[in-house]
Amino acid sequence: MRVLMKILLAVMVLLVVAGAVVLIRYPYLVQGIKKVYLKGHMTSDISDFKRYPYREIPKGRTREWPLHEDYNRIPASQRLLDAHREYETAAYLVIKDDSLLFEQYYNGFRRDSLTNSFSMAKSITMLLVAKAIEDGYIKSLDQKVKDFIPEIQGPYADSVRIRHLATMSAGTDWDENYYSPFSITAESYFSKDLDKLMIKEVRFVYPPGERWFYSSGDTQFLGMIVRRATGKDLAAYLSESFWKPMGMRREAYWNTDRDGGMEKAFCCINACARDFARFGRLMLHEGNWDGRQLVDSALVREMTRAPWPDVPYGMQWWLFEHNGVRGYTMRGHLGQYVMVIPAEHTVIVRTGRRKAFSRPGTYAQDFFIYLEEGLKIARQAR
Repeated sequence: MRVLMKILLAVMVLLVVAGAVVLIRYPYLVQGIKKVYLKGHMTSDISDFKRYPYREIPKGRTREWPLHEDYNRIPASQRLLDAHREYETAAYLVIKDDSLLFEQYYNGFRRDSLTNSFSMAKSITMLLVAKAIEDGYIKSLDQKVKDFIPEIQGPYADSVRIRHLATMSAGTDWDENYYSPFSITAESYFSKDLDKLMIKEVRFVYPPGERWFYSSGDTQFLGMIVRRATGKDLAAYLSESFWKPMGMRREAYWNTDRDGGMEKAFCCINACARDFARFGRLMLHEGNWDGRQLVDSALVREMTRAPWPDVPYGMQWWLFEHNGVRGYTMRGHLGQYVMVIPAEHTVIVRTGRRKAFSRPGTYAQDFFIYLEEGLKIARQAR
């Protein structure tokens, strides 16, 4: 018995020491344990933004969506309802001809509920880059990253351009892993100082423009450039450039690092589904909102063109072609989507807590269910 007790005591001491070493090496894990794992999740949730520091995105005068004459008269199919149930949908909207045609909320979510954009924020960050170019803060997409972030490191740091970050071809050594607590993606989510993390830990190790690799780090560098170029917080610049001009329904919140200094440009704009939908309408009209050009149409078109024929990606916007239907989409972790189908003059929005499995660079099956069923609703409208 004494031998067994000694063995158990030794094991416990080893576990404590190992845990202490891990926490010393990865101090951000304390935040992950408190805010994710002890909440029963393996990854962040769409409703947990208040657990993290955030900066408000103020709204201006609200202009409500016009309702289509067939608003909510066309029922959802059983296939769509089954998908909502299986993947725990929060909101599902269909906009046809700039009018709200279909709108339903599920699992306790309502019209004004805020949900996390996750990586849909990447598409919005790209719009801020385009706006900063239009406002004269940035010369062009071909300006060097070092003009704004001279501290970047790596053998190719001198040659990387903003365009390379925008197209996810900057050649960083970023590890895009949402479930490993030891990846830089996890560290950036819980980081105390995002700017410091990016400069210290991310290196440009491949020739820029030659290798596509999905990297939240590329987007975070874009956010740093916008902030340094404009001298404004991303939330403030987003508010004045898009949130207020587009008459958003309500204020939103952009999560920051723990010091509250830098927004997570790759993630975490918390807004209601009706307001996410407005970005689809803005893109559908190539940056024009009710007759006012909010962002250059040429840049909008460039965002939705693929630099590589075998990669369904433009500039921070995903591209798709399915059953003869072509479009582009904002896309986020756990199945956040704002789909734009120009030929059908339709925008489809889905937010929720789960999605089907997909390999990197591909679409999950639930995406195509939401696309197909949303188009069926749109095509039945008068």
